[in-house]
Amino acid sequence: MRNKQWMDHLILILGVLFMLTPIWLVFANSTHSPNDILTHGLQWGLGDNFIQTYSEAWDRTLGFTGGITAKSMVINSLIMGLGFSLGKICISMLAAYALVYFRLPYATAWFWLIFVTLLLPLEVRIIPSYEVVSKLGLLNSYTGLIVPLIASATATFFFRQYYKTIPDELLEAAQLDNAGPMRFFIDILVPLSRTMMAAIFIIMFVVGWNQYLWPIMITTNEDYYTIVMGIKQLLNNIYDTSTPRFDYAFAMVIIAMLPPMLVVIIFQRWFVKGLVESEK
Repeated sequence: MRNKQWMDHLILILGVLFMLTPIWLVFANSTHSPNDILTHGLQWGLGDNFIQTYSEAWDRTLGFTGGITAKSMVINSLIMGLGFSLGKICISMLAAYALVYFRLPYATAWFWLIFVTLLLPLEVRIIPSYEVVSKLGLLNSYTGLIVPLIASATATFFFRQYYKTIPDELLEAAQLDNAGPMRFFIDILVPLSRTMMAAIFIIMFVVGWNQYLWPIMITTNEDYYTIVMGIKQLLNNIYDTSTPRFDYAFAMVIIAMLPPMLVVIIFQRWFVKGLVESEK
C-alpha cells in the first residue's frame, strides 16, 4: 500500500514539474536582456532586468497606430472574459431552469437540440455569425465581441444535471410560501448553484480570455485588441529588428497568463466541488 502511494505521489510530482518547467523557462528568460538570450540561449536562472522588462512590456505601445499597450489589451481581455463567462452562466442557468422546472412540451427534445449545437463550433459558423454581427452594426464593439458567443450547450447541460439533483421538496416548500418562479430561482436555486457557477465561471473565463479567431474577425479598430492578439502580432514582427526582443515577448506571455491563473487558484475549491456535485 505504501509503495502504491509513493508511486502515485511520484507521478503527481513529475506531472507538476512537466507543467511548470516551460512556465519557469519563459519567466526566467523574461528577466534577461535580449543579448544574453541570443548569445547564450535560453537561461534557467533569473536575470537582472525584471523591473525594466516588465515595465516596458506593460507600457510599450503596439500596433500600427501605436495607440495600444499591454495594459489596454489586458483590460479588453478582462472585459471579454468576464462578459463571456457571466453571460454564459446567466443564459445557461435560465435555460436549464426552464427545461427542468417548467412543463415545456418536448422539453427533452429541446434540450438535445441545444446539446447538438456542440457539433457547430465557432469555426464552422464563423461566416454567418460575422454577417449577422455586421448587419447589426456590432463590429468593433464589446457587444459584438461577447453577445454572439454567450450561448453555451455545455453550461446548460451542467446546470440541467445539477438542478435534477435538487429535491422536489424545496419547490413544494417555495410554493407553500407563495413564492413565484423568479423568486424560487433567485432566492433558492441561485444560492444553491454557487459552486456550479464557480466551476462554469473558471472554464468559460479561460475560454473567453484565450479567444483569438472571433476578435480578429470582427475588430479592425486596435482599441479593441485583446492580449492574445497583441502577442500574436508581436511574435509576427519579432524578427523585424536587428536584436529580436525575446525577453519582451516572454514578459507579454507571462502577463497574459496571470489573470487566468489567478482565477483558477481563487476558485479552485469551488471548481472541484461544483464538478463533483454535478455528478450526483
